[in-house]
Amino acid sequence: MGQRTTSSSWAFGIVKALEIDGLDCQQLFARLGLDFAALEDPDARFAQDDMTRLWQIAVELSGNQAIGLNMARVVRPASFHVAGYALMSSRNLKEGFGRLVRYQKIIAESAELSFVRSAEGYALTLAVHGDRLPITRQSAEASLACALALCSWLCGRVLQPVHVSFASPAPENLEPYRHTFHAPLKFNAEVDVLMFQHADMEAPLPTANEAMAQLHDRFAGEYLSRFSESRFSHKARQVLCRLLPEGEPKRERVAQALHLSERTLQRRLQEEGTSFKALLDNTRRELAEQYLAQPAITLLEIAYLLGFADPSNFFPAFRRWFSTTPGDYRAQL
Repeated sequence: MGQRTTSSSWAFGIVKALEIDGLDCQQLFARLGLDFAALEDPDARFAQDDMTRLWQIAVELSGNQAIGLNMARVVRPASFHVAGYALMSSRNLKEGFGRLVRYQKIIAESAELSFVRSAEGYALTLAVHGDRLPITRQSAEASLACALALCSWLCGRVLQPVHVSFASPAPENLEPYRHTFHAPLKFNAEVDVLMFQHADMEAPLPTANEAMAQLHDRFAGEYLSRFSESRFSHKARQVLCRLLPEGEPKRERVAQALHLSERTLQRRLQEEGTSFKALLDNTRRELAEQYLAQPAITLLEIAYLLGFADPSNFFPAFRRWFSTTPGDYRAQL
């Protein structure tokens, strides 16, 4: 398994954030043995551990523990690669974050996003994984600050979250966090979370453009499949796609198809930041979207094609994925 990587567009955002504190990033890249010119190449990738080292050196030289929050000041859709443009052209932020979750690996493989509706609001949850080096708090804080700033930029007004949770301990100086997030702050949480108000996520975006959204979806999908081709989880996903119409695939069956033991299958998936259960769920979700776009396939047939022996289990799963019913989703299409 290769190391986790970060897109050049996200690395470029980090560089702009560090420059706010007066750091010479060209010099820092040279010190880390990194190619500064690669920041201009949209297809270039940087190792996650190199970005971790960059944050560590930046904190050491600047003395600013909250330097990750600078990302909020340099945000633009391009920071999120093609996923940023797909979000920008979505009907609302709810739809946009659905896309961001789907295309997250394009931006950075170290992060896992989820976006779930509850009675309290919409929770954008972030889990950042290190590679060989443990992750820095600045990396997670940059992602949260950037996500909130992008929302405000797209809406044309400052969005105030319901609250913000951080997995890291409380810093000595809270002022930069209050200034960035304008919301109640919680530290030492289980995960990093931005909790948004329902109305903010469901309000129409002034940048919405359905034709552009579909175009960006195509670009993002193509990039993702090209990017994933050599990766083990992609191979496992292909086996799942083949087996699903026969019923829910068991881990043992998938391992056999890949000529591996179950334990090796699980370990290889863990190395890529996922699990058999998560891969099965994500594969079903992606296939459900594709099937619903084809009017000739009935909802009952879709349930069976996704490997649900009991079709009634398909509907709660779909609501969990998309916060709506399959029928309503198809009607929107």
